[in-house]
Amino acid sequence: MEDKLDINELKDKILFNTNNVWDKIDKEETEEVFKINEDYKEFLDKGKTERESIKEIIKRAEEKGFKSIEEILKENTRLLPGDKIYINNKDKGAALFVIGKNHIEKGMNIIGSHIDSPRLDLKQNPLYEDSDLAFLKTHYYGGVKKYQWVALPLALHGIILKKSGERIDVSIGEDHDEPVFYITDLLPHLAKDQMSKTLSDGITGEGLNILVGSIPFNDKDIKDKIKFNILKILYEKYGIIEEDFIAAELELVPAEKARDLGFDRSMVMAYGHDDRVCAYTSLKAILDIEEVDTTAVALFVDKEEIGSVGNTGMEAAFFENGLMEIVNLLEGEYNLSIVKKSLSNSKALSADVAAGYDPNYSDAYEKLNTAFIGKGITIVKYTGSRGKGGCNDANSEFVNYVRSIFNKNNIVWQSGELGKVDQGGGGTIAYILARHGMEVLDCGVPVLSMHAPYEVVSKADVYMTYKGYKAFYC
Repeated sequence: MEDKLDINELKDKILFNTNNVWDKIDKEETEEVFKINEDYKEFLDKGKTERESIKEIIKRAEEKGFKSIEEILKENTRLLPGDKIYINNKDKGAALFVIGKNHIEKGMNIIGSHIDSPRLDLKQNPLYEDSDLAFLKTHYYGGVKKYQWVALPLALHGIILKKSGERIDVSIGEDHDEPVFYITDLLPHLAKDQMSKTLSDGITGEGLNILVGSIPFNDKDIKDKIKFNILKILYEKYGIIEEDFIAAELELVPAEKARDLGFDRSMVMAYGHDDRVCAYTSLKAILDIEEVDTTAVALFVDKEEIGSVGNTGMEAAFFENGLMEIVNLLEGEYNLSIVKKSLSNSKALSADVAAGYDPNYSDAYEKLNTAFIGKGITIVKYTGSRGKGGCNDANSEFVNYVRSIFNKNNIVWQSGELGKVDQGGGGTIAYILARHGMEVLDCGVPVLSMHAPYEVVSKADVYMTYKGYKAFYC
């Protein structure tokens, strides 16, 4: 009996076993899981675009006492430990800071996520008429499977800038009394040629045209009567003209709201889990802390799905420029040395989703090294494609550091990578953060059906990711 006990103790000690979160939490924590996810669903529904997400992030931050850096600069006061500041990057990105007791030169604890998701963008000259139907032309954004976007109710979100400079915010299709939009598909009775094509060729990019109307304007002298009628409706509702489409950012996204999935309501089906689930959990984590030794930063960036480019992507200088202002307010003067040291001495989690194992497509995964739905926050040492191309590849010391934090705080965690070695791959903002010399590790929520119009996460993983991020800050 003693020998058997020793073996059992040894097994517990030397074997690495992942755990199902639901098995590791009590009734009280289970209630907290469901409570947090109700708030998460509300966050998703209010932020279906990058602009809407940043608006909601700043709103929640201000409710928790965060002040804009412009307000701090106007007050002409020095920053002190415990102060909470946010910086808005063109309404498409943001950085939240909680100033720590330690000098910022010693580094920061940074969690960076992205708030853009795959979608369909309207082209600059989108509206046309064909065969007594009006359509809008689109250009897909990010890595999508085009066939997933047809025969689906879509909502139109975004902004239009009129000639006068007036900004019009647009959201059509979210309420049940509003119209939705739609991309037609070919009936199976006539789809012999379509069905013989590959999935990638069955629906083309130029075929993703949005059906928007069919009533002609009653005037025999107008050529495209249905197109004209759509423009008339838009002019009467918003005061916009056709040329205003040139100065617009309009996005088609799935019209359905975030919904519970399963008889047990254990999962959330929604548009935009990638990467708003990590944005939400890192936001909640930083909003729920008060005093920290090390300055805490929640970073929200745009354009990750198309390479982190542009002036709102992680490749831009927004974060470094914002940090310069923070150092100025801390030191009373600009000091490039402190800015550089604070970056290189920092520790960061690249908060992005992981590929959850799907038994329906088991051939794409290597089961020993993949994340599973319901088994907690996922550490991803490297991303990239095939030979780790384009990834960060965190070092052992930092992986161990993060693992130790999770173990110390009873965070249910697992490790994973993006499928089989030669199956494909992808990237995150981790390598961009790492350019400053800081330690960086990818770490986030496992997702099923990633980049589909509707993705799936476990409520338990959302909860554990929030707890993990909060422990990292503290």
